[in-house]
Amino acid sequence: MYRKISNYIENYLVGKENKILCIDGARQVGKTYIIRELAKKYYKNYVEINMANDKAGDGLFANVKTIESFYIEVSVIAGDMLGNREDTIIFIDEIQEYPNLLTLLKPLCFDNKYKYICSGSELGLALSNTTLTPMGSIIEKKMYPMDFEEFLIANSVGDTVIKHLKKCFDDRVALDEALHNKILYLFKTYLYVGGMPDAVKTFVETKNVFKIREIQEDIINFYVEDASKYDKKHKLIIKRIYEMIPSNIENKVKRIQYKEIEKIDDVRYTKYANEFEYLISSGIALAALAVSEPKFPLAQSSSKNLIKLYMNDVGLLTNILYKHNINAILDNKTGVNLGAVYETFVAQELKCHDHKLFYFDSKKVGEVDYLIDNYDLLNVLPIEIKSGKDYNSFRALPKLLNNPNYKMTSGLIFSNNREIKKENNIVYLPIYFIMFI
Repeated sequence: MYRKISNYIENYLVGKENKILCIDGARQVGKTYIIRELAKKYYKNYVEINMANDKAGDGLFANVKTIESFYIEVSVIAGDMLGNREDTIIFIDEIQEYPNLLTLLKPLCFDNKYKYICSGSELGLALSNTTLTPMGSIIEKKMYPMDFEEFLIANSVGDTVIKHLKKCFDDRVALDEALHNKILYLFKTYLYVGGMPDAVKTFVETKNVFKIREIQEDIINFYVEDASKYDKKHKLIIKRIYEMIPSNIENKVKRIQYKEIEKIDDVRYTKYANEFEYLISSGIALAALAVSEPKFPLAQSSSKNLIKLYMNDVGLLTNILYKHNINAILDNKTGVNLGAVYETFVAQELKCHDHKLFYFDSKKVGEVDYLIDNYDLLNVLPIEIKSGKDYNSFRALPKLLNNPNYKMTSGLIFSNNREIKKENNIVYLPIYFIMFI
């Protein structure tokens, strides 16, 4: 299945970059598969070492602290497959299992004997906790589940159609009704399948909802299991916060209420800072931070104390909420409020496109679902998401746009509605066009 990150990895593999590429992402997003396929394509000698398996087995690399001892252990596994930098690549999978190897990346980079590529399901977290970080010798690249465009391509939506959709988005022209209905149906399908490659593959091959849900259930269990391995002392709190995400995002007040985690009054973010750091850095949760002043750049006025958490994949969320009853998503007549689902989809899509997530909420003005930095205009782009027929119902967005201090030029509202229209400085768009933001 096509992944956009393939181009980035291929450019690294065929380029002269001396730094080591490290692909960081949550479990099951497809890191190992895509690296393995591309590395085998471009290198005669391909060596893959999974450090999680090594740790559970012989532990060859547990005490490796020098590049000489690293080469010796690699030669034990694949001595007949080691050539030189031009024809040999070593893929170190789940490298975070051995922090000693993270500190070794810098000398391996400077030694320049082989080409290297690494990946890890908690790599970002491990790097932040490593005392001797290999900064300057690595390139860290985030990988996420398949976004909606990749899902369309997996479902045989051709390049011609994708380009037509993009042109319609750019020109602010609505799709014809037949094409709109088709893409909207695929969008709703994506809401229950999600972007985890195994789930997408199973959907494409079988259309079996029960099998898809089994895969998603396994992934959720993997995430909880990984948390217990990482921090046995705090695993129950991590599990509790993770399990709170679906209900929180459905509440009127969607940000995390810290007193609800352990039913303790007068508790602050700092008490659970490590648990939040794990959930976010490991990639299993997406964070949107509140901003007090919606001005560019948003990070300057953001606050970690007011945080909304989303699951990293919308399919995992709908598995928890609706299990195999996909009519809750597909059938408009069920009366189910899909607001939390649509918001999670947008959070996932924006993160896949490397946007940082922010939101605005105040008693005087109201709430705006998302704010993102607009680097072209050096201002802020506010985004509202509507899952029902009330796409004309909002109060905070005009107040932000009409405030001259914020210098916002336009705002976007996404819904199921086919028509595209502009009223003053607010543009109404179909929900699937979020794929081009």
